[in-house]
Amino acid sequence: MSTIMQKIKEIEDEMARTQKNKATAHHLGLLKAKLAKLRRDLLAPPTKGGGGAGEGFDVTKSGDSRVGLVGFPSVGKSTLLNKLTGTFSEVASYEFTTLTCIPGVITYRGAKIQLLDLPGIIEGAKDGKGRGRQVISTARTCNCILIVLDAIKPITHKRLIEKELEGFGIRLNKEPPNLTFRKKDKGGINLTSTVTITHLDLDTVKAICSEYRMHNADITLRYDATADDLIDVIEGSRIYMPCIYAVNKIDQITLEELEILDKLPHYCPVSAHLEWNLDGLLDKIWEYLDLTRIYTKPKAMNPDYDDPVILSSKKRTVEDFCIRIHKDMLKQFKYALVWGSSAKHKPQRVGKEHELEDEDVVQIVKKI
Repeated sequence: MSTIMQKIKEIEDEMARTQKNKATAHHLGLLKAKLAKLRRDLLAPPTKGGGGAGEGFDVTKSGDSRVGLVGFPSVGKSTLLNKLTGTFSEVASYEFTTLTCIPGVITYRGAKIQLLDLPGIIEGAKDGKGRGRQVISTARTCNCILIVLDAIKPITHKRLIEKELEGFGIRLNKEPPNLTFRKKDKGGINLTSTVTITHLDLDTVKAICSEYRMHNADITLRYDATADDLIDVIEGSRIYMPCIYAVNKIDQITLEELEILDKLPHYCPVSAHLEWNLDGLLDKIWEYLDLTRIYTKPKAMNPDYDDPVILSSKKRTVEDFCIRIHKDMLKQFKYALVWGSSAKHKPQRVGKEHELEDEDVVQIVKKI
């Protein structure tokens, strides 16, 4: 483990020393690829029989969606969890009070959202310091990350936490790179692009691919991609998720400072102790989770508005709705009747490919 750490340190030092220009782009691309491979080895070290798996840390997933509270020690994550969910997570005014992962469930707009109070991460978590590896590997299973920051020093903490999460392959508020990477048996490396590219050239791409022992591939760029984007696609284990920055303890700063914070993107100022703006934070969590509520309607009865079926906005067809209720439902599916904004007329008779909208009412008609 220490040798991997030393190698990472050496590469990071060399990258810091190297000037960024066209002449060094090829060399920097190679270093970035080596760094990504070492980080991957650090995350999943090869297991050699023997010893047990260590203390369990992950929490069983429950509810419709999962939100992870990530932050440095003593920024108020546990207080925030207690106020939002009523779960008891030990609170004290010293660092590292929470040592394991504390779950809490909150019901909001009919959806059950699981909040995880993760232990405070420290600088160097991505390199295995503290309990950083377990914290961030649990964070990878979430649908949204809530980074809790201290209003007195938000920007420094924000940069450090982002760096730790980036090191673990979590990309915050980003879309997956719009480029295609396809391996082949022969023909070398081919690079084509539909736009003018300034960050990558064929030599840099070849150097990165050779580091991964890939000598035959077709790469198509649809935007001006960087070496980091190409490495992300080759690694393939990157997770892209929405992130909200909850700036806690706003009762300790001036109104002018608060107005500056309010203009920043993805921010939500709160005071967990005094319960300021917690409803605004919940609204923002709902917006970033991007969930779709579907109400069921049994035959000849009124729709059940109390217990909606919750779907992700990316998977919200009638087929997904049936699978969410029960996997055997599709075998008996004949057609569905839909009321709501996705229906052209009320009700509309649809097949299982029909895309549903938020707060639609669905009645499933089965084969006899």
